[in-house]
Amino acid sequence: MSCTTYRHLGAHATIQDGRAGVYFAVWAPQATEVCVIGNFNGWRHGEFYLSSSPNGVWYGFVPGIGSGEHYKYSLRTTSGKILEKADPYAFFSEPPPKTASIVCSVLDNYDWKDQSWMQRRTQTNWYQKPISIYEVHLGSWRRPWDNRKYCSYRELAVQLVAHAKDLGFTHLQLMPVSEYPFDGSWGYQPTAYFAPTSRYGSPQDFQFFVDYCHQNDIGVLIDWVPGHFPTDPHGLGRFDGSALYEHEDSRKGFHPDWNTYIFNYGRDEVRNFLLSNARFWCDVYHVDGLRVDAVASMLHLDYSRPAGQWIPNIHGGRENLEAVQFLKDMNVSLHAEFPGILTIAEESTSWPLVSRPVYDGGLGFSMKWDMGWMNDSLKYFAREPIYRSHHQNEFTFRSMYAFTESFVLPLSHDEVVHLKGSLIKKMPGDPWQKFANLRLLFGSQFLSPGKPLLFMGGEFAQWSEWNHDTQLEWPLLEKPEHAGIFNFVRDLNRVSREQPALHELDHDPQGFQWINADDSQNCVLSWIRKGKSPSEQVAVVFNMTPVPRENYRIGVPLPGLWQEILNSDARWYGGTDVGNGGGVETEAIPCHGQAQSISLTIPPLGVLVLKVKPKTVAQPQPGNLRAAR
Repeated sequence: MSCTTYRHLGAHATIQDGRAGVYFAVWAPQATEVCVIGNFNGWRHGEFYLSSSPNGVWYGFVPGIGSGEHYKYSLRTTSGKILEKADPYAFFSEPPPKTASIVCSVLDNYDWKDQSWMQRRTQTNWYQKPISIYEVHLGSWRRPWDNRKYCSYRELAVQLVAHAKDLGFTHLQLMPVSEYPFDGSWGYQPTAYFAPTSRYGSPQDFQFFVDYCHQNDIGVLIDWVPGHFPTDPHGLGRFDGSALYEHEDSRKGFHPDWNTYIFNYGRDEVRNFLLSNARFWCDVYHVDGLRVDAVASMLHLDYSRPAGQWIPNIHGGRENLEAVQFLKDMNVSLHAEFPGILTIAEESTSWPLVSRPVYDGGLGFSMKWDMGWMNDSLKYFAREPIYRSHHQNEFTFRSMYAFTESFVLPLSHDEVVHLKGSLIKKMPGDPWQKFANLRLLFGSQFLSPGKPLLFMGGEFAQWSEWNHDTQLEWPLLEKPEHAGIFNFVRDLNRVSREQPALHELDHDPQGFQWINADDSQNCVLSWIRKGKSPSEQVAVVFNMTPVPRENYRIGVPLPGLWQEILNSDARWYGGTDVGNGGGVETEAIPCHGQAQSISLTIPPLGVLVLKVKPKTVAQPQPGNLRAAR
């Protein structure tokens, strides 16, 4: 098997000996017989037997059927039991709760119009480009006005792209799109790894979605779940009566947190299934990268397991060596074949070099979620401002490790579910303070080194926890305070995009310098962000209390007019318009190790972004030169 097994296994409409039909192939080495069943034979075992091969693949051609045909595999186990299974390589599936696979010609039939995007992508160094990710659950972003439960991929493409472009996001990150049976899993327990969920339309509709995003300069990332799979009887579990995709021993093959099976990464056929699937989404659907779910659970054999409930590796350690090698192989192959794509790890432990190249001893991911930043930030901003002076290290600690990996700063769906409350509800104080604190949180996310990710609804401060069974609270945008958050997120994206200092050196320690991290008494923090050019520098200043700070002096690296290019306290954002009249001139007063400084008015619960307009030295005019001669 190769990493293009989806072109050989599964169901493929074709012509053999002049007859149209479908070629079927499925890996089931322990089965004693395999049949294809469907509407075309009354779903009866024994009507269309497949032939077996020495490598455990069963294959055969069924004439007279084609695209749109519903089918399953009927397998007889060594014990004589009949199992009815969906096709592991199906390109399309019935809408849940139905479970049949559907023959679909999707590999080379779509007329793509995103050639310009795809060509530019191969030349793009995303580490030095502005990236801002909008995380979306397609089924609950917006619901249709009629009686349908979901909007289609095509409807969502138009609406989501307009929304993302208005806000200035560069990428959409879709929660898992592979078919899954249970709505409440949000897609994280897939049963058809090669089939985009039919909840929102056909595979061709999803191709249109990605194509439309690309034509509008929006990248598409998808959540990918290679760490585990559900136990649904029609799925991969005990596929031919044996532990085919999973480990036989539950201490390695069953996940106690999610009641799911764990892939056997040491088996070549399983590795090829997953490697092929990763390639499939980049190849057939042109996606721009994979955010790999639950990497920490993949890397550790003792993840969520007490002593005695896990099996050490061959060296006696807790590392899952087969999973480590699989992730390395996946990253090496994807980046080699699809230059410009991103692979992003959801990894919450201190595993080293997650986002470093394999040739340097790393796992090879492009980036890694900074879960530490997320936890510390939410803890810090949930505190009443009067107590923040005692916990400033929660905010500043990240600078100790910020450049050990290439980080994404996530405020994801996980933080607004399971009674955790929405982001705005986590904020302390009266209503005005809640919105001001939320602006501070978003400011810290967008103005710190790293690439921001924001889950849908956060951009307008949705009050309710996310509910996958309904749409976002769109009417809130009619209220000024919620519209203010929307405006602020839009301008954070704009400033981050326009200022090279806020994206060019996101993953380079040369791009960040503290001005002052120690003023816990006033709860003021300030730093410099730098671009590749010495002239590209911006100052970022936070006031974490509701008390305005007047005549507050900070040292700055360059003389000139430091223009206020963003002020979270602007009335446009719901603030009180406390600020600096557009900018402040430097004075020759040494401060914070700099030869010059500026005296600021820092708004209550506010963040300022300032950029220097350097002083220019008057040059002699041509007429004066002639006169001098």
